[in-house]
Amino acid sequence: MTVTRFAPSPTGRLHLGHAYSAILAHDRARADGGRFLLRIEDIDGTRSRAEFIAGIEEDLRWLGLTWDGPVVRQSTRLDAYAHALDQLRGIDLLYPCFCTRAEIAASLAAPHGGPGGVYPGTCRALSAAEAGARMAEPHCWRLDTGAAVARTGALDWQDEIAGSVPANPLAHGDVVLARKDAPASYHLAVTIDDAWQGVSHIVRGVDLFTATDVHRLLQALLGLPTPMYRHHALLTDANGLRLAKRDGAPTLAASREQGQDGPALAAMLREGRLPIGIAAARA
Repeated sequence: MTVTRFAPSPTGRLHLGHAYSAILAHDRARADGGRFLLRIEDIDGTRSRAEFIAGIEEDLRWLGLTWDGPVVRQSTRLDAYAHALDQLRGIDLLYPCFCTRAEIAASLAAPHGGPGGVYPGTCRALSAAEAGARMAEPHCWRLDTGAAVARTGALDWQDEIAGSVPANPLAHGDVVLARKDAPASYHLAVTIDDAWQGVSHIVRGVDLFTATDVHRLLQALLGLPTPMYRHHALLTDANGLRLAKRDGAPTLAASREQGQDGPALAAMLREGRLPIGIAAARA
């Protein structure tokens, strides 16, 4: 059975770009008689708001979209993320990182900094004794990506648009899997939850295309299935910038207040017709 999901973060109201992605995921499942799930990625306790969760559901209903089963909130799934982290520690693939953002920025600016701006692995070189003595300090947990790739060997993943894609997790460096301010990173939580919910087809923006390299590596390390992917074009504004909350993209709530009909807007997006000032472009 085809199972898709829409998994927004409740850090603001949904905008047209969210609507486009949700509609594509919804329709992908419905075309096959499958299931469309709604998951709220709310483990960022400093930015997530309950009122935005209610707003997400209101906006999707206004567009005419329905989801199957209860809404899952990542904040209820912390034990699952902790278990996955324990699994990776058990095979010596995680290490604590005590570096501050300023220290990382300085190390990247140095001649020996990480290639392409990735974390250079400073804390990977700490001895077990030194790391243990510093555990009272704020720290995140990073994946030793080189050791992980050596363990799994070459990997690939399938995209309905791009075809077969060789995974290149080394390009991301030693990614954070548990943040200093949150029990899991996006990479870890999304991989664990997609497998747990039985998501067979992941429909999301092309801006997350390369992140799939990391997710594919985690799937291999944790013995999880690999779904089919579909990374769609992004919607951009008149200046070619992708729609984003932080840039004040017009919200669906504002469109509703202005008298826009939700199902009519959804139909327009399905037909590839975009509102004035909005375009579709690849990242």
